[in-house]
Amino acid sequence: MFLDRGRSTVTNLLPDTRRLVVALMLAQAGTVQAWDDGTVPFVVSPEEVVDRMLRIAELRAEDYLLDLGSGDGRIVIEAARRGARGLGVDIDSSLVARARQNAARAGVADRARFETRDLFETDLSPASVITLYLLPEVNLKLMPRLLALKPGTRVVSHDWDMGSWLPDETVELRIAEKPVGADLHSRIHLWVVPADARGSWTSEMPGYGGSWRFQIAQTLQVLDVSAQVAGIEMLVRGTRLRGSEIRMVLSGLVAGHAAHHLFRGVLRGDRIEGELTISDGEERRTMSWQATRTTK
Repeated sequence: MFLDRGRSTVTNLLPDTRRLVVALMLAQAGTVQAWDDGTVPFVVSPEEVVDRMLRIAELRAEDYLLDLGSGDGRIVIEAARRGARGLGVDIDSSLVARARQNAARAGVADRARFETRDLFETDLSPASVITLYLLPEVNLKLMPRLLALKPGTRVVSHDWDMGSWLPDETVELRIAEKPVGADLHSRIHLWVVPADARGSWTSEMPGYGGSWRFQIAQTLQVLDVSAQVAGIEMLVRGTRLRGSEIRMVLSGLVAGHAAHHLFRGVLRGDRIEGELTISDGEERRTMSWQATRTTK
């Protein structure tokens, strides 16, 4: 997180002393407040939280992680230890210097970089994973830029949410060494940037029902789907959009035969490619499935 270096009665203290005073004040209050300019105090994420943030992001060696408000660098450094590359940005140059020293001591300075930079002036597009320990109002300001990123980009926030953009996953940990908060709980939220699935889709399956039609409305990652096959309405039991991966569960009659249908596919522009699994309670079979968007 950020620590502003010119606020209140702690202004004239040495940097490390000032951070300690701020942390104690926050711990007493049980909450965190943003400064007038939108920056927020630097508060560390316990190591257990760092581990769980990287686990919920399903960090891989090929990932590029961007930590916004990187503090002492521990998230980027741990990502580098796991084989990924990363960049941490922070507005406090003394924290950036400390993070660079920590990366060098950990032997990962070639994969863990740190820069003094305003997060609102940082290009987010290279990242496949973005980590945050900011505040709700800062998250909300970032949300439009996050939603514009490549579908499948994973965003992980410690404690604070994104308002109307509900998380795809949330885990809660009880952390004895948590420096702020009254209940000693950390909440870790994951969002996967959703692809654009809106519109009318058609699918031709001569071997099973013929012409299928899907009408998809979308709010963030939440889908509202209606479906027909050969003009017969299907019952849509469930949907999920996770990045570019779409799932739809439908029940109904196909050629007079009742069955349960699981459509799974990957969105690539105006096409979906995947498979359909059909189950009627007695047998189960899978076939390829493709759909084409005709209108948005």
